[in-house]
Amino acid sequence: MSTSSRRVCVIGAGSSGIASCQVLGARGIDFDCYEKGSGVGGNWRYGNDNGMSSAYESLFINTSRKIMEYATFPMPRSYPDYPHHSQIAAYFDDYVDHFGFRDKISFRTEVTRVEQAPEGGWNVSVRAVDGGDERTSRYDDVMIANGHHWNPRWPEPDFPGELDDSVEVTHAHYYRNSEGYEDKNVLVLGIGNSACDISVETSRVSKMTYLAMRRGAWIVPKYIGSTPIDEIAPGWIATYAPLWLQRFFLQLTINRAQGDPTEFGLPKPDHRIAEAHPTVSSDLLPRIGHGRIAVKPNIQRFEGDSVRFVDGSVEKIDRIVYCTGYKISFPFIDSDLLDPSGDNRIELYRRVVHPDLAGLYFIGLIQPLGAIMPIAELQSEWIADVIEGKVPLPGRPEMLTEIAADQAAMRRRYVASKRHTIQVDFWPYLHQLREERKRRPPAPQSGTPSGRTAKEEIAA
Repeated sequence: MSTSSRRVCVIGAGSSGIASCQVLGARGIDFDCYEKGSGVGGNWRYGNDNGMSSAYESLFINTSRKIMEYATFPMPRSYPDYPHHSQIAAYFDDYVDHFGFRDKISFRTEVTRVEQAPEGGWNVSVRAVDGGDERTSRYDDVMIANGHHWNPRWPEPDFPGELDDSVEVTHAHYYRNSEGYEDKNVLVLGIGNSACDISVETSRVSKMTYLAMRRGAWIVPKYIGSTPIDEIAPGWIATYAPLWLQRFFLQLTINRAQGDPTEFGLPKPDHRIAEAHPTVSSDLLPRIGHGRIAVKPNIQRFEGDSVRFVDGSVEKIDRIVYCTGYKISFPFIDSDLLDPSGDNRIELYRRVVHPDLAGLYFIGLIQPLGAIMPIAELQSEWIADVIEGKVPLPGRPEMLTEIAADQAAMRRRYVASKRHTIQVDFWPYLHQLREERKRRPPAPQSGTPSGRTAKEEIAA
C-alpha cells in the first residue's frame, strides 16, 4: 500500500497529539484526529472541558521554555523562562494555526473503541460528546496520544481507620486553587512536583499545611544562579557522559544551591540523586523554613477528624490532598488486548511500538527527565518514517530483547515505583530515537524472489 493511500488516526489533541498531526500533515499522510474537548492543549488547557486536565490555576512549567518547545516552532522569545499554563495553551493554539491543521481535528468527539480490523489495520469507533450515534472508520495506523496525567491513582490500599464527614478529601487532579483552604489544617500527601506546588500554595492561606511522604526526595531548584537548571549542561554531556559523573556534578550543584534537605526536616532520600523523577521547586524549602509547612512521615491511620502518622504524632486535619500520581489508562481498548492497570506498565519497543500489535503506536507515553513535547515530536517523525516505508521496525525477537534490556536498565537506575514505569532520560532517549530513524532495510541477498543477485536487485 502506498503512503498516499494510508489512513492514520490520532487519538487526542494534547501536546503529543498535535505534534503527531503536524508531522503527518507535513509528510502529506492522510489523518484524522479526535479530541474529546473543544480545544487543543490537553492537560495544559486549564479547565479543559474534556474533563482530563489536571492543571491548577497557578501552574507554571517546571522544564524551561527552551527545553520544552517544539523544534519546528520555537516559543516566543517574549515568554519567560518558565511560562504559565495560559501561555503554554496559547502557544499550542498558535502551533496548530501556524501549520494549518485545525480542520483535521474533530473536537468534542470521544473515541469509544479501537479494535483490530479483520482485513488488517484498526477499526476506530467515535461518538460526539454531546450525543449522537457511534460511527466506525477503518485506519491503517493509530497513534495514541491520550496522555497519562488524567486518571488519578488514589492510595493503594487505602489507609485504615475512618474520617469524619467534616474532613474533605481530594486528589491533585481536582485541585484548582487555594480557595476553601483558608484557615484550615491541610494535609498534602506526596513529594512530587504537584505536592510541592499545592503545599506551598495552600501554606499561604492555611492555618498550617502538613506535607507527608513515604520517602524523601532531592529538591531541585529551578535556577542555578540566573540559568534554568535544565540548561546548565549541554545535551551532549547528558547523552554521552557516564551517569556517575553526571550524578556527581548534579549532586554538588544542588548541595551548593539548596543545601541538605534533612536540615529542613525532610527525610533523607533512600536513593541517590537522578534515581527518581526530580522534584523541582524553588519555594518549598523557604516555606518550610518560614514555619508554614510542617514535614510529616507517611499516614498510619485515620482517627475521625485527625490523622495519625507512622512516627506516632497526631494532627487535626480539615482537608487532605492526595498527590499520589496517575494510572496509565486506555478506556477505548479492550483489556484482553492491552491492560496496563496491574502495575502501570506497558511493554513497548522504544516506548512507542507494541511488538504484537502492528500499526498501533503510543506517542508521549513517557515520563522524561525533561519535557515531553520535543520527544513526542521526534517519536512522531520516526513513526512517520515507518509508515512511509523509509525506516523498518526490527523483528519481534529483537523488540522483545530491547524491551527487556530497557526494563532491566530502568530497574537498576530508578527507585521501584509505579511512577517510574515509563521513565526516560531526555537527551539519551532523543539520541536513541534519532538512531532508530537511521535504521535501513537489510540489503537483498542472492536468491531473491526475482532471481537476481543482491547487486542486480539494488540496481533494479
